[in-house]
Amino acid sequence: MTLPVPAWLKEMVGKNKAALRSAAALSAENSLLRYELHTVCHAAKCPNRGECFNCGDATFMVLGERCTRGCRFCAVSREKPLPPDESEPGRVAQAIDEWHIRYAVLTMPTRDDLSDGGATHFARVINAIHARTPDVYIEPLISDLQGNKTALQTILDARPDVLAHNVETVESLYPFVRAGAQYQRTLDVLAASKKMAPEILTKSGFMVGLGETEEQINRLMRDLRAAGVDLLTIGQYLAPSTQHYPVARYPEPQEYKRWEETAFSLGFKGVAAGPLVRSSYRAGALFRAAKNKQTAADKV
Repeated sequence: MTLPVPAWLKEMVGKNKAALRSAAALSAENSLLRYELHTVCHAAKCPNRGECFNCGDATFMVLGERCTRGCRFCAVSREKPLPPDESEPGRVAQAIDEWHIRYAVLTMPTRDDLSDGGATHFARVINAIHARTPDVYIEPLISDLQGNKTALQTILDARPDVLAHNVETVESLYPFVRAGAQYQRTLDVLAASKKMAPEILTKSGFMVGLGETEEQINRLMRDLRAAGVDLLTIGQYLAPSTQHYPVARYPEPQEYKRWEETAFSLGFKGVAAGPLVRSSYRAGALFRAAKNKQTAADKV
């Protein structure tokens, strides 16, 4: 039986959907169509895309919108991927320039069909943005690259400001919802990034409401901190359809406040926690808050 969505959560989602009809949001939609670009906002059916488009923000999905894995929580297409589009780096850079974006989030589907997981192409996109708009901050949200450290180094060499890779859920749920992924490999990717480029902030995010326990959530946060993760997002899992993994519960808003406080007590530099928080939600604001906190600490 499908768990009913609480009225308060329906209201939050409804307000964001209404924002899709604004002039700014429609302009963003037209720009995406003109440059033939993909966003995770559409592919993953993000509930925040109305709000974000209304602010002129979007998370660009590089390397197409087809994934080689089949995570049961995800709405991204599982069809056979197409080869990397050589014109994509320039088009992404041009769109970011046109939107006057100052903090760009780039994500990617998992591309196990490519020897480097798509790292070389991803780095080309980052370099193209740097070349066209040098002042833009860039946050790549990468796949696990099958644990390929050489591929990870390729992306880090492009000098992003944040390296993000989502853990998604607690370890015990991986066999049920994350086909092809490994909990420890995710932690290893994040730890390797911090070791290879300690000056680049690392970021991860996970969902709640899939059946995890409080102790498992706390352990997950401790594991991420042990891997050197700086920034954390926590949000509600919303099943894209009845064919996807079912929602086990809808935590109340006050629970997110408790998790946020716990995360800060563990040493995270920036935390965003709430029912509709997603990994790229207000990413620029989270980055700036963490940098300001770090600067203040350095002055003490």
